[in-house]
Amino acid sequence: MAEHAARRGTVSPEAAFGRVLKSIRNRRELSQDELAARSGYHRTYIGQLERGEKSPSLRTLFDLASTLDVAPSAIVRKVELAARAR
Repeated sequence: MAEHAARRGTVSPEAAFGRVLKSIRNRRELSQDELAARSGYHRTYIGQLERGEKSPSLRTLFDLASTLDVAPSAIVRKVELAARAR
């Protein structure tokens, strides 16, 4: 999948989600540990998401959005823009 994205000149959705998640987390001045504790996910999973190694489920997207006090749709819009950027 990542190879296909690279050929199109785009970033994979997983990598884009990771960048967006990390950006929002940093703006909220939260560590991965703090986000994990507040959201109920393990810190290693948060790290895997931020590195684009894992793809979040819809439930995870909603849970993290709620924890970060941002609309899930806002995250998806940012991911869409980040996936197009190179």
